[in-house]
Amino acid sequence: MQTIKFYTLGCKVNQYETQVIREQFSRGGFEEIDNGKIADIYIINTCTVTANADRDSRHLISQAHRQNPQAKIVVTGCYTELDSDEIAKIPGVTHIIKNKDKNRIIELLNEHNEPNELSEHNEIGISSFSGHTRAFLKIQDGCNNSCSYCKVPLVRGISRSRHLEAILKEAERLVKNGYKEIVLTGICLGAYGQDLNPKISILDVIEGLEKIEGLLRIRLSSIEAADICDGLIDKMAQLKKLCRHLHIPLQSGDDEILKKMNRKYCRDDYLALIKRIKSLIPEIAITTDIVVGFPGESEINFQGTLDLLKEILPLEVHIFPYSRRESTPAASSFKDEISPMLIKKRIARLKNLSHACASIYKKQFLNKDMDVLIEKRVKDNPDFWEGHTDNYIRALVKSSQNLKNQLLCVKLSLADFP
Repeated sequence: MQTIKFYTLGCKVNQYETQVIREQFSRGGFEEIDNGKIADIYIINTCTVTANADRDSRHLISQAHRQNPQAKIVVTGCYTELDSDEIAKIPGVTHIIKNKDKNRIIELLNEHNEPNELSEHNEIGISSFSGHTRAFLKIQDGCNNSCSYCKVPLVRGISRSRHLEAILKEAERLVKNGYKEIVLTGICLGAYGQDLNPKISILDVIEGLEKIEGLLRIRLSSIEAADICDGLIDKMAQLKKLCRHLHIPLQSGDDEILKKMNRKYCRDDYLALIKRIKSLIPEIAITTDIVVGFPGESEINFQGTLDLLKEILPLEVHIFPYSRRESTPAASSFKDEISPMLIKKRIARLKNLSHACASIYKKQFLNKDMDVLIEKRVKDNPDFWEGHTDNYIRALVKSSQNLKNQLLCVKLSLADFP
């Protein structure tokens, strides 16, 4: 039996797509092995959103080749779309497979297989999610936005939605196999359904999932501010299954920088949206993304971001240093790049503020009873289990019993706020 090992970089969509590939190889009789063992085949599902992601992808390719110089090394994912020539120069690479052919990797590795007609969306879907208690479910791919710094539309293409029937069947299968929380994922999640005929929206997906018996939680991954309609806010306020958590990328809190980024809102638009959401769902968690060091970002521009975060009080901030991406408008139009040392200092300031904001947000739940879906045992402290509330507060529960995948009502204390 041939052995196989998977490496995945980047977003939840990539993680989902690796799971699709994993299940195809499992059905084909391959054995997946642990990280410490040598494999016959390595599948490296790459990301290219930043220069660091490119570098990490190259590192994993080289590491696989060192582990087994005779192995087949398959490189797929977003890094392959525009940089396949660069990848081909790395010793050990045997196959470079672009995103549109991800679903055909097992076929392409075995020249004796008969070709099939699997579509890019792969309506077969998944039945489990390796290593996770929460299952990611991809409903959409591609992006129609044109953020000046972003390479994703170049490597993922325009927005494309899966059919609702296929999504619901896949969700039912996951729930039947024990998953109690499903995380809806997409490259531009809020664009779901706008390319279908007739048009539908993410609200239709939520309503369909709501009816699945045994599904306890529906969580949304990242969604753009422009795609959050009053109907979605109302659903979140009303439905018990829909988690009170929205990840809404901000990127900058300064209008000058937002314009350069070609984002479709201004500072006041974003703030008004958050206030409207919180007025209807007071306990909701807001998480967000920030790009630090966009070309031309002054101290005043950066301070505007800090000031806006103080008003929003996000539970979590994902921080990205600006990364110059070839073929993007920002790479050719904005030359006044910020020094790496200044970016590093600003990131440190932003981290300190984000921790302070999270602390203020979480303290309102002290001594309150909250439902926590237990995900795993704490690696460094096996006496504890960890999970999340529906509004994405990480909680630790001490127990000698196996609590994995249980929904527990716990009283949050200071110890639960690491």
